[in-house]
Amino acid sequence: MSKDFRPWKIDEAQLLPPSVQDYVAEDHLSRFIVALVRESLELSEIEASYASVLGQPPFHPAMMTALLLNGYVSGLYSSRRIAKACTERADFMMIVAGDPPDFRTISDFRRRHLQALAKLFVQVLKLCEAAGLAKLGHVAIDGTKIKANASKHKAMSYERMKKREAELQAEVDRWLAAAEAADAEEDRLHGAGRGDEMPRWIADKEKRLAKLRAAKAEMEAEAKAAAEEETRRRAEAEQKRIAEGRKKNGFAAKPPSEEPDGKAQRNFTDPESRVLLTKDGYIQGWNAQAAVDSTAQVIVAHTLTQSMSDQGQLAVLVDAIDANLGARPKEASADAGYCSEANLAALADRGVAGYIATGRAKHAADAKRGVGGPLTQAMRRKLKRAGWRSRYRLRKQIVEPVFGQIKQARGFRQFLLRGIEKVRAEWALICTAHNITKLARHD
Repeated sequence: MSKDFRPWKIDEAQLLPPSVQDYVAEDHLSRFIVALVRESLELSEIEASYASVLGQPPFHPAMMTALLLNGYVSGLYSSRRIAKACTERADFMMIVAGDPPDFRTISDFRRRHLQALAKLFVQVLKLCEAAGLAKLGHVAIDGTKIKANASKHKAMSYERMKKREAELQAEVDRWLAAAEAADAEEDRLHGAGRGDEMPRWIADKEKRLAKLRAAKAEMEAEAKAAAEEETRRRAEAEQKRIAEGRKKNGFAAKPPSEEPDGKAQRNFTDPESRVLLTKDGYIQGWNAQAAVDSTAQVIVAHTLTQSMSDQGQLAVLVDAIDANLGARPKEASADAGYCSEANLAALADRGVAGYIATGRAKHAADAKRGVGGPLTQAMRRKLKRAGWRSRYRLRKQIVEPVFGQIKQARGFRQFLLRGIEKVRAEWALICTAHNITKLARHD
């Protein structure tokens, strides 16, 4: 007896559903995003930018915002991949209601409204707070290195720039001399003609030389500004020492150099990105920072820097939490990369109980004794006294899974945009998408 199968109705005509939302299940994340955008998010800044009545009517800003947010929570960041999903995936087809924008429209919308889209982070965060997902009892802070939209092989050190500048200038001079000699010979044989066109191969070399000189000048200007700032800082410290009547210790420090370090590098694709060291080697990238609440792993503050070091971001993130939610966390934990006398003092001044590792060790309290100032040593004793019950143990289980969800689960391992302001806004969108997934799961 043959087995009966369910009929395969691939050639049978079907009526469309009465609503495009019937394409997806009622509990699907895309439905939550549509409701969030239509009912809870304030998009007046984006809508106000559409003042002209001329031309073809644009796509609705709410629809485009929902489309981008659904792409980010689904791990689709490229405008081409989002546009493709609008014709292949039911959740994206539902959002665009069967009228998909092309990838250029999506890209232009994101580029035009990037800063306004970044501000949605605070709106979503406040919704998380209202839902009880961010209580600011304990906040863990950490950073992760993410690749820039540039290759590290397109970077050149300052020392190499100086050598290459001389080489290119010599090549251009030699080729120009050869071209002039050839022009003179042709004029002698054929008479004077126009003959003033610059060969393309010479123009290309000159363009490369101009680009190299511009990058070299930027590095020199930055080094000079840093030297002036260091000179000013030393003068203020010296005046303070004299006013307090303290003796001068040791030898006088060398004046800061106004020339960049020979190993300092500049990338020609994205000059504002930097070469950073990770556990997997060097990358051309950015240092993305996040402060995560312990209640539901909601990101309560974020920032992004060019620096390899995390140390300067602790107070920045604590202040950002206060700016976003109007309150500071009761406790904050961070790894040894954030430990400094200034950071520990900053937490104390803000009334935040800190749990900061004082050195690299298997256990935070086992770092070398006697290293650091009085606040660092007091923190070491604090962690040692608490032992395995220390609040510091919460850090790893709060913040590190968030980076895993962003980089592994949603596949965000490289920024699409270039320039630090645009990349910061892109990181804000990534953090917004993460919080939306937490809010949807709670709802």
